[in-house]
Amino acid sequence: MAVDQAQQAPSGAAPIEESRRKIMLVFAGVMLGMFLAALDQTIVATALPTIVGDLGGANHLSWVVTAYMLASTATTPLWGKLGDMFGRKTVFQICIVIFLIGSALCGQAHNMVQLISFRGLQGIGGGGLMVLSMAIISDVVPPRDRGKYQGVIGAVFGVASVLGPLLGGFLVDNLSWRWVFYVNLPVGAIALVVISVALAKKNPDHKPRIDYLGTLLIAAASVCLVLITSLGGSTWAWNSGPIYACGFGAVALIVLFILVEQRVAEPVLPLKLFRNRVFTQCSAIGFVVGLCMFGSLSYLPLFMQVVNGDSPTVSGLRLLPLMGGLLVASIGSGQLISKFGRYKIFPICGTVLMALGLFLMSRIDDHTKSSVLGWDMAVFGLGLGLTMQVLTIATQNNVDYADLGVATSGVTYFRSIGGSFGASIFGTILNNQLSSKVSSSLQNGTLSAKFPVTQILGDPTAANKLPAAEKDPFLHIYATSCAHVFLIAAPIALVAFLLALFLREVPLRTATSTTDLGESSGLPTFRTSLAEIERFVTKLSSRQNVWERYGRVIERADLDISVPHAYSLFRLHHAGPVTEDQICKKLNSSLDEIRPRVDKMIAAGTVQRNADDVVTLTPQGQEVIDKMSKVRLQLLEEQLKGWDPEHHEELIALLKTLADNSLDAPDASLMRR
Repeated sequence: MAVDQAQQAPSGAAPIEESRRKIMLVFAGVMLGMFLAALDQTIVATALPTIVGDLGGANHLSWVVTAYMLASTATTPLWGKLGDMFGRKTVFQICIVIFLIGSALCGQAHNMVQLISFRGLQGIGGGGLMVLSMAIISDVVPPRDRGKYQGVIGAVFGVASVLGPLLGGFLVDNLSWRWVFYVNLPVGAIALVVISVALAKKNPDHKPRIDYLGTLLIAAASVCLVLITSLGGSTWAWNSGPIYACGFGAVALIVLFILVEQRVAEPVLPLKLFRNRVFTQCSAIGFVVGLCMFGSLSYLPLFMQVVNGDSPTVSGLRLLPLMGGLLVASIGSGQLISKFGRYKIFPICGTVLMALGLFLMSRIDDHTKSSVLGWDMAVFGLGLGLTMQVLTIATQNNVDYADLGVATSGVTYFRSIGGSFGASIFGTILNNQLSSKVSSSLQNGTLSAKFPVTQILGDPTAANKLPAAEKDPFLHIYATSCAHVFLIAAPIALVAFLLALFLREVPLRTATSTTDLGESSGLPTFRTSLAEIERFVTKLSSRQNVWERYGRVIERADLDISVPHAYSLFRLHHAGPVTEDQICKKLNSSLDEIRPRVDKMIAAGTVQRNADDVVTLTPQGQEVIDKMSKVRLQLLEEQLKGWDPEHHEELIALLKTLADNSLDAPDASLMRR
């Protein structure tokens, strides 16, 4: 009975009208772009040994992962602001083009330096794809339907995390490692065409102030620190000039960053957040979680391919226990948090399981069975899943409304930075251990003097082609070197456990229990506080069926009408005067079916019919609408009680719109009951 309603963006932008077909096209294009960006966080994991075998430079292997993570994380807030300034369609298209150029160049790389540089370019585009995907969905999808789409977004992240290593291994085995990057080209091209055709260009209604200097300083400081952790003790001696220069540069850049953030109007990372103990603790825990997660994902396939002789595809399949544990724990903990409203126990148990999983993996050697390693990875994955999304929930639950947007993105930002450090730190540890053990074995005769040290250290997978007398000792060395990496990571995970023990737990605001895997495992989204509230409310509404929603409102408003009656009134309220023939066409029903229901509403005094069969609300019917809208607004305000909506005019305005939209959610079946 209703017509499509123009929806207001939280910022008060002009109404955005999109047909359902165009919305689905835009959504498909956006999901393709975001899927590629999420996929490229993990797809190279199973391809790394083959890449090193072809290009050499095993001591720089970690940078293939780190360059992408660092570039995407550092540029994410910048892309979000540019989208606000110049329109999201244009900026999203630019990001796709940058990502595709980076992918094509990665596939053409002839040495490790080129590959690392092009991965950084790819990451710059990938960061924009992630943050702008979220914003575009908010632009084109009506608030009443947004919760359903947000669920799909979370699923995309989950699928990408599982599919990445598998797809990477399959492409390496059946084509070449270069197709790990080339596969992005056709998918990205389709996304570019779909977005160009389906998404209308929207002129932004405001011009945010971009913290260019702050973004540059924090990115440069991160690069200096990653250089120290990845090259220190291997390429550069710890007491060398480059190490001192990077250390001094990092300190100077951080000091400058703090000074800049104190003065800019819209800082990329507001310093006032660090006065909130929960935000600081969750950021620190997230940093450790990211460090352990991406460090492990980068080097577990390496162990499987070198020590076990697995193909890239098989090594990807063997990562399924880790990914499965992560997904099960993340989804399960989310359900339990929503049901019981308690969250502190999950990061405590999760960090313990992370440390336990890492310790169990530190016991691996060249004779470890696949089933044993699978259980070890599952334990680690369960720990990750129990911890990641709780960090977002706890942060959102303990900050003021004004800081909600930046705090949510900030805690995810530190997890992403931790992932960048994890790949580089674990890589340095592995390279140092391997070089040291090989040197010792050459000296004590375990390895013969004819052992091809340079060749094998440059491409460890080549060891499987050596005679057994040389292969077996080296595989033992490689396995114990990998085990040493996990042994060092285990106490690092315990640092997160100690922080989780002191994490403050307060009663959950209803809305904050809606975080999903997509929110907790992706790159920072950098939404405003108002957009964050809208996401909460629309997701809550989508999880509550229409009958239940109307039933609660009718009961609270003390009305003596049925749910179908109330629903029909709201649809008529939005449609305006309408004939019975128009109602029949809208519901694809006959007049004999619709007229008795209209007659019942007329008898109740809420609807009237004129001589031309035009149906309209009566004053009594309008009074019912007003009461229901008021009650629905009260229920939403109760869900957001901790953020004091009455103190924020823009929040009250948003809630009024969402209250109206949530009672207008189309479900024609209710009309026929």
